[in-house]
Amino acid sequence: MARSPVKNLKWNPGTAGNEALPYPDDLVGQVDSYLAELEFGEKEPVMPLTEAMRYSLLAGGKRIRPILLLATGRAYGTPPAAIMPAAAALEMIHTYSLIHDDLPAFDDDALRRGQPSCHVKFGENVAILAGDALFAEAYRLICERLEAAPPVRLSVIEEISVATGVKGVVGGQLIDIMGSACDGDTLEMLHSLKTGRLITACVRCGGLLAGVTAPELTQLSGFAADLGLLFQIKDDILDVVGETAVLGKQAGADLRHKRCTYASLYGLDESMRLAQEYRSRALEALEGLQGDTGDLAGITNYIYERQR
Repeated sequence: MARSPVKNLKWNPGTAGNEALPYPDDLVGQVDSYLAELEFGEKEPVMPLTEAMRYSLLAGGKRIRPILLLATGRAYGTPPAAIMPAAAALEMIHTYSLIHDDLPAFDDDALRRGQPSCHVKFGENVAILAGDALFAEAYRLICERLEAAPPVRLSVIEEISVATGVKGVVGGQLIDIMGSACDGDTLEMLHSLKTGRLITACVRCGGLLAGVTAPELTQLSGFAADLGLLFQIKDDILDVVGETAVLGKQAGADLRHKRCTYASLYGLDESMRLAQEYRSRALEALEGLQGDTGDLAGITNYIYERQR
């Protein structure tokens, strides 16, 4: 059964102050700088591939997934620089998924992050290889640059592998393209796999690298699950009310592809109400954590308020 929407939330007095906390933009600059310095092999025969990889990877954005990892680590006293390779790897994997999502075989979208999609710019064959290479290079980055004890590094690799495989992004993508029946159970399963599982992995990896306790990691996972649903609900809303120039991608794509979304299933007003409830739920989850969760609250607020 799909989890029922939260009803009659009891507001935690400490949560109200979290509404005003900002997005940790200082971490965005650190992620961008690190990604810009990465090299993937500059020999002449493969330069068209590396150019396509960098084109998509360096296209900008708020870097929500790596920022979630860094913010979680920082909440427990771990400096961002110490875990940046894992954060960068997650952005590389996210970028690979966007490249493949945009392909004609999937969403057939010509615009991503305000510029032509990778396959439009470089051709479908190069775009497929660019996505494949970013996925592989992400794991190489963790293996070569992440300074963590071997058991911790293996736990991070396992988290990301599960989140991106059949029990995560790829499984969710299959449900999406198969066009299953549009009901609450299927919709929540789809988005918990395609979107939510990787968001949860970002938070859990940050906790693992910071050495949090098992109970704390479980609570972080609960926060991340609600955040993932908030992200997808807001994404579905923006596809209806957003503008292409602001979104940086084609508005109305869900309607064009006749997708099952929160907006199509529940309507716009109910979707907006659900978004507000899941933000409340995520912020309340932060109140039970031991770390300094101001950055995570700021990310939650941004996801709820974002216009792109």
